[in-house]
Amino acid sequence: MLRVRCLRGGSRGAEAAHLIGAMLGRAVTGWAQRAFQSTSSAAAAQPRHAAEHVTEPVQQECPVCSYNEWDPLEEVIVGRAENACVPPFTVEVKANTYDKYWPFYQQYGGQSFPADHLKKAVVEIEEMCNILRHEGVTVRRPEPLNWSNEYKTPDFTSSGMYAAMPRDILMVVGNEIIEAPMAWRARFFEYRAYRPLIKEYFRNGAKWTTAPKPTMSDELYDQDYPIRTVEDRHKLAAEGKFVTTEHEPCFDAADFIRAGRDLFVQRSQVTNYMGIEWMRRHLAPDYNIHIISFKDPNPMHIDATFNIIGPGLVLSNPDRPCRQVLKALTSLCPPSSDRHVPEDHPLWMSSKWLSMNVLMLGEKRVMVDANESTIQKMFESLGIKTIKVNIRHANSLGGGFHCWTTDIRRRGTLQSYFH
Repeated sequence: MLRVRCLRGGSRGAEAAHLIGAMLGRAVTGWAQRAFQSTSSAAAAQPRHAAEHVTEPVQQECPVCSYNEWDPLEEVIVGRAENACVPPFTVEVKANTYDKYWPFYQQYGGQSFPADHLKKAVVEIEEMCNILRHEGVTVRRPEPLNWSNEYKTPDFTSSGMYAAMPRDILMVVGNEIIEAPMAWRARFFEYRAYRPLIKEYFRNGAKWTTAPKPTMSDELYDQDYPIRTVEDRHKLAAEGKFVTTEHEPCFDAADFIRAGRDLFVQRSQVTNYMGIEWMRRHLAPDYNIHIISFKDPNPMHIDATFNIIGPGLVLSNPDRPCRQVLKALTSLCPPSSDRHVPEDHPLWMSSKWLSMNVLMLGEKRVMVDANESTIQKMFESLGIKTIKVNIRHANSLGGGFHCWTTDIRRRGTLQSYFH
């Protein structure tokens, strides 16, 4: 069985140990199966080890290898704020953003984010990259593209957004890079910024899989999704109703969190059960997919709600308790960013809980917000060294350190942490 410690911040930075027994795997898997009618497990066990055909010699050691969120980090992709654009205010964007910012999206959708804010975000991310290099990590970057161009498919018209959050579109499982299909129309062509890097990794021995790209036709979205207030969202989420339908598979990679042979995922506004089932079949039988849910009025991306940071260590959001894992436990969790974020600082695509969106550089090193003294003390009380970086303006674009990165290589082996 796995011993999981849920961490509490606040002034004491206390920690408590709790036991998740063998019932976790069975309970979560059973819940997931009831939530979505999976096809037979025989279909999920199709052979997945066909030889790749490459045009260049394959290196002895694969440049891509990562099994969890905490092994020693050796290489990482860090996103770019350059040329970032406000997405058009479509139904899926409305369902994922705070109503206080809806006028901003209505006015500036399709245009650049405020230039002065972007300039500061670029500087912050460059400094973050420098600090990662100083910590011995190889840093790679996506291509800087023009995201303001309008594009049209047979099903929709949109402009682009950015290549700021590689965690949303790329997931590394072992020596395989998986391109997520995404769910926002404004992010349909986001993969183009990462293709030069992915082709390089592929030529040098990595496996490369692109999940089925959805058409993103009107049928993928509930065009009449009834959101007017926070109370509406609470009610809809409790009923399991989301803006995305089951018309075709869709998922953002950031709705998955990895722990060796077990990956945890939530059904969210951008990840549907068809997308989860595609991942389940694709990774079977080597990996197990567990669907978990939270008391969250607007689920989108799991890593500011449930962030596994080490063997048996989970940062758990007290505002969004996990029904399957935490309902029988005392919830002792890290502090929010309330006291550290100025009231007038825009969080167009973020929440106060980016304080727990940390990047582990190893089991005993963590990259954390320089402004978040309380969570720093929590980590330090656990003997974990904090690497302090300020990305406050970069936060506004939708994520913390975990979101702004995709780890390409961590020094470790495939293990089972759940029995």
